[in-house]
Amino acid sequence: MRHGKKFNHLSRQTGHRKAMLANMACSLIEHKRINTTVAKAKALKQFVEPLITKSKDDTTHNRRICFAYLRSKYAVTDLFRDVAAKVGDRPGGYTRIIKMGNRLGDNADMAMIELVDFNELYNGGKKEEKKGRTRRAKAKPTTTEKVTATPVVEEVTPEVVETPVAEVETPEVVEETPVAEVETPEVVEETPVAEVEAPEVVEETPVAEVEETPVAEVEETPAADEESKDEDKV
Repeated sequence: MRHGKKFNHLSRQTGHRKAMLANMACSLIEHKRINTTVAKAKALKQFVEPLITKSKDDTTHNRRICFAYLRSKYAVTDLFRDVAAKVGDRPGGYTRIIKMGNRLGDNADMAMIELVDFNELYNGGKKEEKKGRTRRAKAKPTTTEKVTATPVVEEVTPEVVETPVAEVETPEVVEETPVAEVETPEVVEETPVAEVEAPEVVEETPVAEVEETPVAEVEETPAADEESKDEDKV
């Protein structure tokens, strides 16, 4: 039985439930849409929409209240800077829950919760127009004086007849073709070539001619003389 159960406890203790909703709210503000179960999406809708209403009035007090719930200074900055600029003219209903079917594992009902003003597919890139009925009676004129309409006199403008002017032939203007400018060749200064010193010619000294000494001719003695000498020795 649900005696005095005003909201879904999500099978969690108080600290666990608040921390989970704070993390989901920060993800929703950062990514503009998240996928979760239908029960968590409904609990998140009740958690985050009062904070978005607070962000419309950018004061230090409201920022501190939102920071106490979200526990993230980056999420608070995005909430007061980006989200508040989009939902400034919306009186409520900042989020939308779209059911996505059942989860394969435990067959839980899944849903996508998103910020309404950031869905370009549904809005077509334009802000939704609000058409509301106004119950205020239209203001009636206080004076009952009759207004007499003054007749408007139409001014007749005389027609101006244009006389044809003789056309004067204008001489054809011959466009002068520009003469191609002839580039003057640049004068290149010749660098003086270093003079190469000619090698000195060394006079070859004549080699002294060596006089060939004639070899003394040895007279051949006949064999008879040799024999006579042998005889003498004996």
